Amino acid sequence: MQLIKEFKNFAVKGNMIDMAIGVVIGTAFGRIVASLVEDVIMPPFGYFLGKFNFATLKIVLKEAEINEAGKIVSEAVSLNYGNFIQVLLNFVIIAFTIFFFIKLLNIIRQKADDPKDKTVSTPKDIELLTEIRDLLKAQNEK
Repeated sequence: MQLIKEFKNFAVKGNMIDMAIGVVIGTAFGRIVASLVEDVIMPPFGYFLGKFNFATLKIVLKEAEINEAGKIVSEAVSLNYGNFIQVLLNFVIIAFTIFFFIKLLNIIRQKADDPKDKTVSTPKDIELLTEIRDLLKAQNEK
């Protein structure tokens, strides 16, 4: 019972929910960047390098065996390094994008926590208490 109670506390707290939202957004972001690389960046890159698609690059270790009827008896064995290049490029672009996004957030956070700014805002509850004190003072003076 204690384990279930601890799990409920963990699940209801923001940490788990924030993490789940981060995973969902990260997955969607990964798909967007993968599409950017595969559909926008790689085709012109392949075109300029000789009109080929990186995904088709491979080293054939064993050719496919075909019988007299033209049917494949055994599949070819190959190292598909072109697909690896494409996935590696996806990773690099995602990593740089996340790096720059976090860098931007850190810049914004540093501006918010500027040590040169000596003004300290008064909390709302203190402001309200000050107003109440002033009103009571004014009322007692009448």
